[in-house]
Amino acid sequence: MSESFLLCATRSSIAIGGSSQTSSEASPCEHRQDPVTINTLPDDVLVEIFHFCVIVDTSYWGNWTNEWHTLVHVCQRWRHVVFASPRRLNLRLEYTGQRPISEMLDVWPVLPVAIRRLFNFSSSWGYLAGALESEDHHRICQIDLPDIPTSEWERFSAAMQKPFPELTFLVFWAETTTTTVTPLPDSFLGGSAPLLRELRLRNCPFPGISKLLFSSNQLALLDLFNIPDLGYISPQDLVTALSVLSRLETLRLGFESRLYPASRPPLTRSVLPALTYLAFRGVHEYLEDLLAQIEAPLLTILYVTFFMDIHFVLPQLHRLISQVESFNSCDRAIVHTSERAIRFTTSTATHQPWEFLLEISCRELDCQLASLAQVCSSSFPFLSTLVQLNITDYAPRSHWKDDMETTRWLELLAPFTAMEDLRLTHQVAPHVCQALEELAGERVTEVLPALQNIFLEGLEPLESVPKHVEGFVAARKLSGHPVAVHRWDRT
Repeated sequence: MSESFLLCATRSSIAIGGSSQTSSEASPCEHRQDPVTINTLPDDVLVEIFHFCVIVDTSYWGNWTNEWHTLVHVCQRWRHVVFASPRRLNLRLEYTGQRPISEMLDVWPVLPVAIRRLFNFSSSWGYLAGALESEDHHRICQIDLPDIPTSEWERFSAAMQKPFPELTFLVFWAETTTTTVTPLPDSFLGGSAPLLRELRLRNCPFPGISKLLFSSNQLALLDLFNIPDLGYISPQDLVTALSVLSRLETLRLGFESRLYPASRPPLTRSVLPALTYLAFRGVHEYLEDLLAQIEAPLLTILYVTFFMDIHFVLPQLHRLISQVESFNSCDRAIVHTSERAIRFTTSTATHQPWEFLLEISCRELDCQLASLAQVCSSSFPFLSTLVQLNITDYAPRSHWKDDMETTRWLELLAPFTAMEDLRLTHQVAPHVCQALEELAGERVTEVLPALQNIFLEGLEPLESVPKHVEGFVAARKLSGHPVAVHRWDRT
């Protein structure tokens, strides 16, 4: 950046008093002997310009930047302007645990501190813990510490049992291990975090989190995933805590196990007026009790992962989906099978990111199909309006059994009464088509009555109708509802 940055050299017409200058009128810049440079601007204008240079992305997946370092080394005036406006420029010192924090703080003015582990050095954990334990902890505004080793957990947990009055962003994850770490106590963050806007806790039990949430009414994002059994929080306690979070936009909630003591939710509901994103992983009974107690009028994104069950009863999920307009405006869907789960997602013709995702954790393909068919038939009112369905897989060949019941596929496809295009990957196609082949006579349009096209991955260029689907195609032609077969290149 240099003084020529704002050289005022424009010759175009300038609007004055509602009218434009003609080409014969000189602009003010043309009467000057010297160019106008950035240093002729007043301090407040410089601050606004600098603001666009030092924007800090505080989301976890983004980057914390220190672009203001460049500005303060340009000249004394810029250094003075930057340090005179720390709040407007959102200045903070980034500490990554490469040396004692005192060595960094001694060379900079008093500014908020953002702590995160950036480098994979085992020694950095000691320095980072020392920073949390230091007398400067009141300056810490952001903490990003994922995968804290089990061996260091007790020290970090103890260091966090005091107020951090400037804290706005916290990522605090225990390392993923088979051993559950010691639960966080009620005194975590001193039991109060009034400025906190983002809270992400994973793999760490925190049974007393309700107390902290009651004090965090600025919270916009709450991420509690991989909750161990020792950290279980009931839907009733969670909703009570959420009721004070009027600014909450994103809620992620996930449990490690099927633990769910049966309970009867109250009849009253809490409104989450700002919530747009909800993600859940656990047993379906928990989600049902949670949804029975909340209203989210602005919800637009819903990601759900259920543990396998033999009987899904989901009236609250059905109610929620029927109320979200964007879910019901989708026109295409994807069913994806894998070794670990089956996934169902929806989208629109504009290929926007998924707005709705349902996943059922299960290894057996028969159970995957049966579970998804059960959930779809009872919970998704928009299925009857979808016009395209892709069925894909990346599972090994051993995942596909020759003796699998073909009726599973027919049960899954039955709700898609408006579907016109069916796309199948090469491993899926023989099994789905075999199921369709079993439809004969009047039943040939019983499933997928609106179907017009089947797209098959790996279809040979000279091959018109593969053997495993020719019977179905012929039967549909005789019924007056012909189906065309096409090659599908997923690339």
